Amino acid sequence: MNGSIRVSAKTVDDAITEALIQLGVTSDRLEYEVIEKGSAGFLGIGMKQAVIEARRKPEPKEEKVEEPVVEEPVRVEPKRVEAVQPQKAASEKKADEPQKDAFEKAVEKEVKEEVKKETKLVEVQPQTIKAVEDFLKNTMKAMDMEVELKTEIDQDGALCVDMSGEHMGILIGKRGQTLDSLQYLANRVANKHQEGYVRVKLDTENYRARREETLRHLAKNIAHKVKRNRRPVALEPMNPYERRIIHSALQSDPYVMTHSEGEEPFRKVVITLKK
Repeated sequence: MNGSIRVSAKTVDDAITEALIQLGVTSDRLEYEVIEKGSAGFLGIGMKQAVIEARRKPEPKEEKVEEPVVEEPVRVEPKRVEAVQPQKAASEKKADEPQKDAFEKAVEKEVKEEVKKETKLVEVQPQTIKAVEDFLKNTMKAMDMEVELKTEIDQDGALCVDMSGEHMGILIGKRGQTLDSLQYLANRVANKHQEGYVRVKLDTENYRARREETLRHLAKNIAHKVKRNRRPVALEPMNPYERRIIHSALQSDPYVMTHSEGEEPFRKVVITLKK
């Protein structure tokens, strides 16, 4: 592959994310070939990293994709874009809705509600901790996985569960979707066992912190691209938590600003130059 880079990481998804950061592009601008899928080995012995060869898509295609985005902020105030965009997305969503999985929509709704939630968390009771642990153990058993659980209450009062074991990549899933779904169910279990609102946070192999660091790097790189090319860039759709990380990473940048466009689950962050 001409003009390509070779990237290795624990999983193919991690290698793709690293390639996005190094090349300073979003996923729709990336072409890659899997050289080695990688393997976990046995008890960490014989582990092989995943390897991909990646490159940017040809520049002419990028121009065609980004050009419509340039016109929008010039003609319309950002607030008006926010008001107009949902109407367009709503019609698209209506057409897609029959194909959407009901559970997937429930997870998306839960994530969105948790970000907005201002209710003070109640003290987590012992029976709630046990219920969540039992739920996770039974789920792991059904998946034929042996997982060790470590639970603690963080400074915000949330119940944090760290899971460790072999093949944890299965629990993370593509961009954390499986982990988010499991977290959604754990929250449902917890809030059935006591009054008030309890928040459960699931993590494994420090995925949450690694993903946040990846998104912050991506935000900085895309902001640099916006400054260099003087064109807005729309990132791929993200859940509310991840969009908030992008907004936070660039809120103090004096040259760019961010706003969100579209309807869930296709809502995405757009990075533009400040006028």
